[in-house]
Amino acid sequence: MTVDAAATPAEAPATNGHGDAHSTASFTALTLGSIGVVYGDIGTSPLYALREAVTAASSSGEAAPHAVMGVISLILWALIVVVTLKYVVILLRADNHGEGGTLALMALAQRGVTRGASIIVLLGIISGALFYGDAVITPALSVLSAIEGTKLVTAAFDPYVVPLTVIILAALFAVQARGTAKVAAFFGPIMLIWFLVIGIAAFPPILRHPEVLWAINPVNAVSFMLHHGIVGFITLGAVFLAVTGAEALYADLGHFGKRPIQTAWLFVVLPSLALNYLGQGALIIADAKALENPFFLMFPEWALIPMVALATVATVIASQAVITGAYSLTRQAIQLGLLPRFEIRHTSEAHSGQIYIPRINKLLLASVVLLVLLFKSSSALASAYGISVTGTMVVTAMMGFVVIWKVWRWSPLAAGALIAPFLFLDLTFLSANLLKVLEGGWVPLALGGFVMTLMYTWRRGSRLLFEKSRKLEFPLADLVAMLEKRPPQRVPGTAVFLTSDPLSAPTALMHSLKHYKVLHEKNVILTIETAPTPRIDPSERVRLEQISPTFSKVTLRFGFMESPNVPRALAIARKLGWQFDIMSTSFFLSRRALKPAAHSGMPRWQDHLFITMSRSANDATDYFQIPSGRVVEVGTQVTI
Repeated sequence: MTVDAAATPAEAPATNGHGDAHSTASFTALTLGSIGVVYGDIGTSPLYALREAVTAASSSGEAAPHAVMGVISLILWALIVVVTLKYVVILLRADNHGEGGTLALMALAQRGVTRGASIIVLLGIISGALFYGDAVITPALSVLSAIEGTKLVTAAFDPYVVPLTVIILAALFAVQARGTAKVAAFFGPIMLIWFLVIGIAAFPPILRHPEVLWAINPVNAVSFMLHHGIVGFITLGAVFLAVTGAEALYADLGHFGKRPIQTAWLFVVLPSLALNYLGQGALIIADAKALENPFFLMFPEWALIPMVALATVATVIASQAVITGAYSLTRQAIQLGLLPRFEIRHTSEAHSGQIYIPRINKLLLASVVLLVLLFKSSSALASAYGISVTGTMVVTAMMGFVVIWKVWRWSPLAAGALIAPFLFLDLTFLSANLLKVLEGGWVPLALGGFVMTLMYTWRRGSRLLFEKSRKLEFPLADLVAMLEKRPPQRVPGTAVFLTSDPLSAPTALMHSLKHYKVLHEKNVILTIETAPTPRIDPSERVRLEQISPTFSKVTLRFGFMESPNVPRALAIARKLGWQFDIMSTSFFLSRRALKPAAHSGMPRWQDHLFITMSRSANDATDYFQIPSGRVVEVGTQVTI
């Protein structure tokens, strides 16, 4: 699953809208780009999905033809109902000013509700946290399943599968700091070749056993579920592997636009996947032993090495989309107040979507390598896959209902009637995947639970800290009136005081007066707000309010997809008439040293966790891109 993967050069025109009004050339480029970034994950599912599903369905050990037909039918109809109807037809319409993804959907749903906003935030936290579980498993499972193809060439490769996988993954994470713009230009063409090859390779087995085409009839899927009881239910968990990556259609909406994503799915991706699953099925019906690795066994012996190489590249591309998605999700979470500030590096001057977060990169690499070393095979790892994705899909359906009801203004009955079938299906898939908890499903749940605790602690701690600080602070209007009436010694230049509460006097201002006993000629109270929209138009970036002859309030607004750049935003304020020179301006920030209070609103362990997170947060100077030579930090001690 990806969340807002990096924008390739082909993507740039769509970043501000849906991409519906582009020229034919840019529409083609966007469609090709979406094949590369959006469909990497779901496009590499044939490497393991059918094998795992048929294995689960074959309780006796032998893959019976009717079981194979039932599994193929389930996979095809999962692709039609979950991906085509839920995502392509419905959810791509629920955009937040052109952006998609669970946190964008959360921000959109929040705007539509007056009560119950905290439940919406909780749903957003759950889906965001589960995504990190998916971001760790996808690279491990995808690359491992591709490298396992070498075992078909010769069994001598067997001991080298895990070390080779670790080397490829380490190299992938090592190049992240350099940016992906140059490499990403090739993602689309390579994935297009991948889809054409896996579709064409299915023709010979299908022509030898055309009866496999009968699997398109949904009666096969229904009959399989009715006659296989608990085995059928367990099989559903494996069938879901075929639709993992579907959320990427929605998550990457802002980069490519609605029409290119829909076109790529309907005319390239869906036909190729359907053909490949039918081809693998025909192969297993002809020879049950082909279940060992039906994907690679479809190809002649001379084509095995080139196919392993192509599959490895395709899985690296799928992994890249998820890694970049983790960066984008982290930036959104920071902006929405769910995580502390992390260092964010921009790897492209042209595309704001191309970012690199060193701390997230290190954590992902360590987690991915640990998973490969723990599970050692794609079959073992497949058990861990699915829970995080089904969980995200359930949450997306719930928030989708709120958006359709409150934002689209449908009646609750109509919105329920539209979403209920999809929610029922998602819950069924989730239940089937929960059966795999002991086999490896605990991994994404543990990861998701850990991230959820971090997000909830940060949000709650930040709120308690804000409320506590507010009680101790002095009203700004009263302070300004006092200072204008009896001004202290004035010094030349401009002082900018950063604060999260524009109604109270900033702590840095109070301490500056207390210790230095001077005031600058011009004083600015600067507040930075995050809007519930992905981006803010430059004309709406700055709000300027003169509150006295020497004091003014400036509010800078940024979207949750943007990285705040204070100097650049203040350049807009100059155009609005605020005269200031950055070289004679000092920025005053208060740095809080937190200590646990005897009685706080959180348990003691959560207090300590919040304090640790606060200490690990990136410096505000770096995060807001303020020149470090112009910053004065004033330390304060606060108990929480």
